[in-house]
Amino acid sequence: MFTSIEEFIKKESSSGVILIIVTLLALFFQNSFLTDFYTHFLHTPLQISVGSFGIAKPLLLWVNDGLMAIFFFLVGLEIKREVLEGELSSKSQIALPAIAALGGMVTPALIFTFFNHADSFSMNGWAIPTATDIAFALGILSLLGSRVPTSLKIFLMALAIIDDLGAIVIIALFYTSQLSLVSIIIALGAIVILAIMNQMKVIKKAAYILLGLILWVSVLKSGVHATIAGVVLAFCIPLYSHTTKGERFSMLKEMEHDLHYWVAFFILPLFAFVNAGVDLKGVSPSALFSDVSLGIMLGLFLGKQLGVFGFSLIAIKLGMASLPTGSSFKQLYGVAILTGIGFTMSLFVNTLAYNDTELFHYADKLAILLGSFLSGIIGYIYLKSIPKIL
Repeated sequence: MFTSIEEFIKKESSSGVILIIVTLLALFFQNSFLTDFYTHFLHTPLQISVGSFGIAKPLLLWVNDGLMAIFFFLVGLEIKREVLEGELSSKSQIALPAIAALGGMVTPALIFTFFNHADSFSMNGWAIPTATDIAFALGILSLLGSRVPTSLKIFLMALAIIDDLGAIVIIALFYTSQLSLVSIIIALGAIVILAIMNQMKVIKKAAYILLGLILWVSVLKSGVHATIAGVVLAFCIPLYSHTTKGERFSMLKEMEHDLHYWVAFFILPLFAFVNAGVDLKGVSPSALFSDVSLGIMLGLFLGKQLGVFGFSLIAIKLGMASLPTGSSFKQLYGVAILTGIGFTMSLFVNTLAYNDTELFHYADKLAILLGSFLSGIIGYIYLKSIPKIL
């Protein structure tokens, strides 16, 4: 289990470094003599069958629909823990990151809409620049050491968690295809059983995993994106239960601990590897400066920082929230710049928005990388240059 906020931040920071390395590898594979190998790897067919029932998908979709459901399961566990007893458990703690997260979603979406409102297909990507990649952002903050107070690191962590919750709602509401009534009924049945198990404080992990698999398959077949199943399952995991001997323990925290390394050091790096391989040969200057690309880049780099800092400043000035302890407005602005690192979440929403088509010739994915890169570099340089508060 997490023994401290610092331990959580350290794990996320290490994951951020690995994501950078894996992204560079994906770019190398896609733009070198290994491009055919990379393409075949992404489309490796995999099938799981039980009798006459089976699911067949290429590796890319197993990662995006299957492994990312585990990532969202972990996100759901983190959200539930933080809301019940963590950094989001009181109004005073949640006020600033919640308001900042709202600004960080609304402003980038407005910037994207400004460029793309005339094209209905392009507008599918309005949510791409609204995301923040917690691993990358915390990774850069860790490089600054004590120059950034722990209170701001906690603020960024809470903001990113709320941001993830917003992404979950957006995916459920706006990136759902034609619905299958039978699959939805099966999914609802699984949710009811999981909710009853939660109320009864059932302590058998295998029971939750089995129902979770049924829920994932039914949601996958329903038309709702399969990753939502991970979040719903997480919300049904009891925070505290008692063993048959009367001992109190936390199944939620145990699962969170067990999954965190797998997600941080395997699932997210694999996701980055299969999704960040942008074919730079196919990206022309005109495509890079198209409305979609500009909406994504400026949404991430300008929209996130302006939305997060602007909404935070208004909330603090109106007395709705307070500045994180031991920090300054200049430092808060630096952290706001870092929220423009969308990367994994932006890439994920991009696959949903445009169904991984090559209509934009990889310019959409490159825009995500460039917007995230600019936010990371400028944010680091800015925070490094301002005086440390003693």
